[in-house]
Amino acid sequence: MSEIKRIGLLCSGGDSPGMNCAIRSVVRSAINANLEVYGIQRGFSGLLEGNIKELDVSSVGNIIQHGGTILQTSRCPEFHEAETRKEAAHILKRKKIDALIVIGGNGSFNGAYALHTEHGIPMVGIPGTIDNDISGTDYSIGFDTAVQTAIDAVDKIRDTASSHERTFIVEVMGRKSAAIALHVGVCTGAENVVLPSENVNVEEISNDIKRGIKRGKNSSIIIVAEGEKEGLSHRIQEQLKADFELDSHVCILGHIQRGGNPSGQDRFIASGMGYLAIEELLKGNNSFVTAYRNGHVVAAPFDECLEKKSEYLPQYINLVKTLSI
Repeated sequence: MSEIKRIGLLCSGGDSPGMNCAIRSVVRSAINANLEVYGIQRGFSGLLEGNIKELDVSSVGNIIQHGGTILQTSRCPEFHEAETRKEAAHILKRKKIDALIVIGGNGSFNGAYALHTEHGIPMVGIPGTIDNDISGTDYSIGFDTAVQTAIDAVDKIRDTASSHERTFIVEVMGRKSAAIALHVGVCTGAENVVLPSENVNVEEISNDIKRGIKRGKNSSIIIVAEGEKEGLSHRIQEQLKADFELDSHVCILGHIQRGGNPSGQDRFIASGMGYLAIEELLKGNNSFVTAYRNGHVVAAPFDECLEKKSEYLPQYINLVKTLSI
């Protein structure tokens, strides 16, 4: 059995709906097991600043329905440096924090795992990113809410597109991940989905739009994953006009996808992940990620969850193309 008495908790990287649900679950599960929980504000940056305070049951009251994170979050490039991690380990030891729980994506996980391997600090990762691109887990907190937010927006855009007989290019988040774009494309009946890290075939997009026009469609929706280089949607818009004489309008959804009340799925999975984090620590498991696999929250080896998932299933692409004819 574990001798852990004090647990540190932080969020790192981009925020995602459901982080508060995980925070609430960790705090209440820990207190129920007679452990102390210390919230670290602003991620690893806040840890280095010593921005740490004890959390109690009331600290996490009435937060389950809110997006964002009460602990705030940040990116901390300095944490790539071994000396920085050494200082972080010293701070945790001075504060008598026995284990650290990190809610974030694969970048945050890599920093957390390095802190564990270099200094022996028990470490738990809870996957939280709207891109759903962490290896070793089928799901990350925030994905369902982000997809639903984008779907709601595209449905509204479709109303305007139909009323004015227009083509809209709607850009969703996904610098390297196709997950949001594919799900939104299928669920909104998009005529085409442009994925990140692929050569954009604007002629194919043009053909899809013109095919719809020939059979009487008065609007088209093109979903574009933002990709790593800014301005992709506008480049597609310009090429459609210049090469194929097709007018279109660009709508970039941006950070609206990060916010909002978490869905039931995100609340439920995040709560299960927070609970399992404490249960496994108490059993003596000192390095794991609360992964979602085959419909269940399980403790997965940390080193299986450090990469980005960049693959996408070909059948999803075929599904988009088949249903958009």
